[in-house]
Amino acid sequence: MRVITIFVAALSAVRASHVLHERREGPVHASWRQGERVEADAIIPMRIGLKQTNLEAGVERLNAVSHPDSEQYGKHLSAEEVNDLFAPSQHSIESVRDWLIQSGINETAIAHSDNRGWIAADVPAGIAEDIFRAQLYEYESVKTGSVRIGCHEYRLPAHLVEHIDYVTPGVKMSAVLKKRAKRSQSWGDHSHHRGPYWKPTRHGQPPHHYPPGWPGDLPEDVRYCGGNITPACWRYLYKLPFPHINDSVNAAGLFEQGDYFAQSDISMYFHDPNNGGGSDRDIDVLTSLIYPQSVVVYQVDDANYAQQEIARYKLFNTFLDAIDGSYCNYTAYGITGDSPGIDPTYPDPAPNGYKGQRQCGAYKLTRVISIGYGESELDFPKNYVLRQCNEFMKLSLQGHTILITSGGFGFGSGPGDPTPSGCLGPLENVFNSIYPNGCPWVTSVGSTMLGPNQTVNEPESALQMDVYEPGLPEAFNQWRRFHDPGYPNYVANADASNLGANGGRYNRAGRGWPDISANGAYVPYFVNGEEDTESSSTIAAPIVASVITLINQQRTIAGKGPVGFINPALYNNPWMLNDITNGSNANCQSDGFKAVQGWDPVTGLGTPNYPKMLKYFMSLP
Repeated sequence: MRVITIFVAALSAVRASHVLHERREGPVHASWRQGERVEADAIIPMRIGLKQTNLEAGVERLNAVSHPDSEQYGKHLSAEEVNDLFAPSQHSIESVRDWLIQSGINETAIAHSDNRGWIAADVPAGIAEDIFRAQLYEYESVKTGSVRIGCHEYRLPAHLVEHIDYVTPGVKMSAVLKKRAKRSQSWGDHSHHRGPYWKPTRHGQPPHHYPPGWPGDLPEDVRYCGGNITPACWRYLYKLPFPHINDSVNAAGLFEQGDYFAQSDISMYFHDPNNGGGSDRDIDVLTSLIYPQSVVVYQVDDANYAQQEIARYKLFNTFLDAIDGSYCNYTAYGITGDSPGIDPTYPDPAPNGYKGQRQCGAYKLTRVISIGYGESELDFPKNYVLRQCNEFMKLSLQGHTILITSGGFGFGSGPGDPTPSGCLGPLENVFNSIYPNGCPWVTSVGSTMLGPNQTVNEPESALQMDVYEPGLPEAFNQWRRFHDPGYPNYVANADASNLGANGGRYNRAGRGWPDISANGAYVPYFVNGEEDTESSSTIAAPIVASVITLINQQRTIAGKGPVGFINPALYNNPWMLNDITNGSNANCQSDGFKAVQGWDPVTGLGTPNYPKMLKYFMSLP
């Protein structure tokens, strides 16, 4: 009896030493259905990610090379220097490894990734449950029938909390455990996804009856920009020059997913941009504003993945693999490499799938990259988005400008994510933040418009066509409390009269966005030869990308490097932007925010004024 008492006491002491590390808040995504407990003798791939080191140093270095008042401005790091800066701690590796061995796992069964950030062991599910004080369940996809495993919560020994970021299978579920169901191979079927996840406002064919307002003595090609905006309109609004440079270092980049290049549509747009555009609108816009400078399109994933839910809900990791080889095996927040079940897996065993390996570091990232995709933060595990945000910081440290479109449905995500309005809460009145806009190391781009009866000589307004861009993110709030990058916290940067109806339902601790805006209303384009017009912030990001590319060209001629991460310069010099003070946004049963003097969560700091921006950035080293 005494022996039993001692054993129970010892076991209680061990269990008491474990503390809650991660818990799922709310149910799993609606696309997954919880099933039975995993059998105790089933072998599962246990993966433990170690905490990233030197985050503080990374933040400090980025501020140093990006803040215009810093003596280190423009002295960006090489890829090798960035990798060395974030090397994981040997102490963390040894602490976790020793714990696993003491827990009964054979030392020879424990593997360690080349970058030292990931510890792995294939163990029976029962042992994993005991080690992490968890209950593992099967989860079946309601669409494909594929199965993953995960848990609602898990615990870690208290002394290891400082060393471990993330465990899988856990709150982030495991890789898919059986072959995916067959999917349609038709590229013409857009029922799953085409282009950005948020569907922009489309207006049918371009208006051929022009507004009654007299355009005065404006040149013919900019007389009707309020109802049919073209490259000539953007040049007039933002005082952009006609470019003539095509150098070897300033190609501009576009990230594209689920929407594919069609030269015929591009040609139709360039033949007559007043009456059509391209299905690849981003290419149309960016090329027309920087040509003859080249444009690089980063098209990711094969037809199988592009046509299924993974193209809509799973973002960026394949792209980050391709431009940064170290990211394929990079560990941060407990995740190493891509996340199977969230990210595409290659070789793809499906018919007509890409049979090669991931292209790790196969492509060089352009100095400026425009990304017109995003998703509700709630669709991803918190550590998943934090890890990607960390990669954006690494790219910014190397001098890249990362422009993210701010979204298309005001306070909400896209319709159906997770409610019909894209808003949160049982009453659909809680704001829904769009990732990756909340990441502090990207530049969020909102959208403005001219009304149908306005000319280019009149002030722009916030885009008001169910296409709005305010945001106050959730995932980065705790981090922000200790690492304020100097961007607007909405409550601290706006008066109480602009809080939205009923005060607005959102987390007031988040980083405000967008940072900058551009006109994305009534843009003509073609899809499969059929003309249409569109209004969306996805169009605004390539416009800002063209501005930064043109500035980088001039800095290159002067023997200077790229501007890189532009937010510190923008917020310290808002005078070089056109402040937008007209319009507002609405969604989530709220009247929304107003565009006011200074920064606001509708249009940010305003729209580009190229001559002012060029003069300022040319004055920097």
